Amino acid sequence: MEASRHPSPSHARYSGEDDMSQASKDLLSSLPSEEDWVGGSLCLYQGFWLPSRLLNGILAYQNHFQAHSSDILLVTNPKSGSTWLKGILFALLYRAKYSSSDSQQRHPLLTQNPHDLVPFLEFKLFLEQENPDLAAMASPRLFATHLPYSSLPQSVKDSKCKLVYLCREPKDTVISWWHFANKLRPEEKGQILLSECLDKFCRGLSPFGPYWDHVLGYHMVSLEMPEKVLFMMYEEMKEDPGVHVRRLADFLGCPFSGEELRDGTVEGILRMCSFDNLSSLEVNKSGKLSTGQEKKWFFRRGEVGDWMNYMSAEMGERIDGVMEEMLSGSGLKF
Repeated sequence: MEASRHPSPSHARYSGEDDMSQASKDLLSSLPSEEDWVGGSLCLYQGFWLPSRLLNGILAYQNHFQAHSSDILLVTNPKSGSTWLKGILFALLYRAKYSSSDSQQRHPLLTQNPHDLVPFLEFKLFLEQENPDLAAMASPRLFATHLPYSSLPQSVKDSKCKLVYLCREPKDTVISWWHFANKLRPEEKGQILLSECLDKFCRGLSPFGPYWDHVLGYHMVSLEMPEKVLFMMYEEMKEDPGVHVRRLADFLGCPFSGEELRDGTVEGILRMCSFDNLSSLEVNKSGKLSTGQEKKWFFRRGEVGDWMNYMSAEMGERIDGVMEEMLSGSGLKF
């Protein structure tokens, strides 16, 4: 079913098409379109289903972003652990600045949401302004994106900037997206059924999907250029976070010193960025992000295997079957 190109006023703010440039509107009208999970539309652009409301920001990001060799980009498919890893990356990279005991109370993660500290390029910076001035940001600059590797700006691919890719078991990703989508849906649209989300996902119709193509793109580049892309799995991070935080630090060129390993710096970062701690902070319990979502929506459960609380065995097997077929021969398994 093709989604309407004229969203109702009640969710025009979420659809974002009112603020689109004429060039973006013209392009959008020429692209295949499908209804998304939240009541807006997805458009097929460069081989991936992208939220139509973001097309303006995506084009501006592709056309204007100039990567620096010291930049770090966190890349995820939506609902794959972005909030948690944003916190960890921020705490890790800036640990020297905020490490002394008397400055702990002023740590930005205690007073700001991780999404404000590590902004999305296409969701926020280039959606709010066609060519934002990012040159004055202190190095290393830390950004996030959901774009597939093939759609990244050429400056990102050509520079020595580093990409950290976090993927999550697809069944848990679907459940997380389903809950999140129902918070975003306009009241008059009603709730979307899990079975409908599952069907869309298995057809590749998820934001920034097909999911398998998104994951495979970064997996292949991580094998070809391990110094450029670090490929991480959410489940492995949850199982042994200390090992993977040290791995992150090594990859980013800021390894932990012997003294830091002895004095509990790694454990301190993980405590500060834990689900329990971040979700209990007042800054994450109330208010909205500038992009309009409630901050508390980003802290639901964060558990591995949560899909079993919502999906039948048959639903799980359907996703497993699709993933096995699509990832066949890649060496990548969930």
